[in-house]
Amino acid sequence: MRIVVASDHAGFCQKDVICDFVRGLGHEVEDLGPETADRVDYPDFADKVARRVSEGTADRGILICGTGIGMAMTADKVPGVRATVVQTNKFAELCREHNDCNVICLSGRFTAPMDNCEFVKTFLTTEFGGGRHTQRVAKMMAEDERK
Repeated sequence: MRIVVASDHAGFCQKDVICDFVRGLGHEVEDLGPETADRVDYPDFADKVARRVSEGTADRGILICGTGIGMAMTADKVPGVRATVVQTNKFAELCREHNDCNVICLSGRFTAPMDNCEFVKTFLTTEFGGGRHTQRVAKMMAEDERK
């Protein structure tokens, strides 16, 4: 898969670890920034990742900020994106299986890098369950048409 990754200054310390981990799983990774730990505005980087996923030039996205919350709120505003904060491995599994999540948002301040790597692995290996969830995801995505 083609995976795009970005962070803000609060998630910067985990970005390289996560990029290397995802490459180790055999995926193509593109780091969309930032290049330093200097203070930046997370919406700028969430938007870059979300737009790449939305347009189909990336299969999935990974965002890291202090909590993951701001990144998820921003990314989810881009049509076609289903972004969520993940704080447990079960959340990573269910966001894929039930919601066909395509952008995962992680906490760089409150979650250890190895835990985030485990969440990412689950996010990348869990398939969408389809079935009864298909109609629900379609209803969710219909909200993009109302904008």
